[in-house]
Amino acid sequence: MSTMSNNLKDSDHFHSSWTITKLMTSFFLLVSLSYLFYTLGFLTHSYDCAPKKPSHYINLPTTTHFSNTPPPPSHDPFEKTNISHIVFGIGASSKLWSHRKEYIKLWWRPNETRGNVWLDQGVKTEPGDEYFLPALKISGDVSRFKCRNPRGDRSGIRISRIVSETVRLGMENVRWFVMGDDDTFFVTENLVKVLRKYDHGHFYYIGTSSESHLQNIHFSYNMAFGGGGFAISYPLALALEGMQDKCLQRYPALYGSDDRIQACMAELGVPLTKEIGFHQFDVYGNVFGLLAAHPITPLVSMHHLDLVEPIFPNVDRIQALQRLKEPMKLDSYGLMQQSICYDKARRWTISVSWGYVVQIFRGIFLARDMEMPARTFLNWYRRADYTGFPFNTRPFSRHFCQKPFVFYLSNATYDGVANETVSEYIRVQPNPECKWKMADPTQIQMIKVHKKPNSHLWDKSPRRHCCRVQPTKEEGTLVIDVGECRKGEFVGK
Repeated sequence: MSTMSNNLKDSDHFHSSWTITKLMTSFFLLVSLSYLFYTLGFLTHSYDCAPKKPSHYINLPTTTHFSNTPPPPSHDPFEKTNISHIVFGIGASSKLWSHRKEYIKLWWRPNETRGNVWLDQGVKTEPGDEYFLPALKISGDVSRFKCRNPRGDRSGIRISRIVSETVRLGMENVRWFVMGDDDTFFVTENLVKVLRKYDHGHFYYIGTSSESHLQNIHFSYNMAFGGGGFAISYPLALALEGMQDKCLQRYPALYGSDDRIQACMAELGVPLTKEIGFHQFDVYGNVFGLLAAHPITPLVSMHHLDLVEPIFPNVDRIQALQRLKEPMKLDSYGLMQQSICYDKARRWTISVSWGYVVQIFRGIFLARDMEMPARTFLNWYRRADYTGFPFNTRPFSRHFCQKPFVFYLSNATYDGVANETVSEYIRVQPNPECKWKMADPTQIQMIKVHKKPNSHLWDKSPRRHCCRVQPTKEEGTLVIDVGECRKGEFVGK
């Protein structure tokens, strides 16, 4: 009896366990199916980028021809890199083209520079544009690419593909592709000098970060900001063209063009080679402080020209940049390079930013302080917060007597007999009255700077030039000599 009872209990226990197992299996199957349908729904739903507003500009279509097999990059590998080896790809908007093309005209060198402007659609052209500007191209359709950043725009995908689209044009004798925006100003001689340092036969991705610490954190310190310009060597551009479209599909949540380029560079394993002469200018206001204390490196580019104030007072932005063209022709390598010296008899500190500005300060300021940019500008978030910059800055003098006397470039010429440039600087803004009992810089009406051009300036280890106050009989004139530091010479001696 007990044996039969035990058998019945075992049977009931077996059926009970089987029922529980079936219920648990059904439950997990239901959950799995629900998760599967949810995942499929998420993947198929497109959080598309912000839609692009329609443009009212006249559409004059431009045809782009592609070549499947680009030719070799150079016919003479031993020839030094020159401007003919560089192809520019300028990202532009049809909405802003009518006035931003004027920036390009300032630095474009007809029959010398090569490249294209890549637009979202056709634009009106004016007589002479075809000579003073690069050829206009229309970017390829990017509607097939995923884009899921609600604050982004498909123009970021379009602009990121400019290098690849330029490669497909099959242009000959190319060593470098240089990207920029329609509001970027390039100093082409200095760009050539910088790129000449690198072997164009290897993978190079050259540019620099933003002037905004938060922008660099948000996007990446390993990313070149494209408005300031960046350069990609020919073999790297070829590799990028071969994989970029698939790469872009893996990053639908990115915001713009620069971070998409950097994402593909990361997949190719190529780091950013930093050259701090490219300037993104992610700042607002007056960039005087940045330019008057330019780092010891060639000035290559300036960006965001529509956002920052004109670099010279009392003129518009185009006129201000035109004023730079004369010193650029005379000595582009020395443009904006800072020199620091003292007029010890009058206890003045003098800072020369050649081809741009000369400043006189009452009192003796140390070189370590003078080489820091004065905060004449706000950060990218329009705040006067010095912690928002990824470099050292100093406050702009607030005391009446310590405000600098600022003399802006008015003229620059070349003296063939002396083999030197002579640049003149005048004061256009008054200084407040000061009651200090010391020599008053108000008596100075003009500053003349003598400087010999040096074509080998950047072939040596970087060092700031020295400046020396020269005796003169010209009343109201301060004469300064700028040049390589002599043996044993240093600031403060």
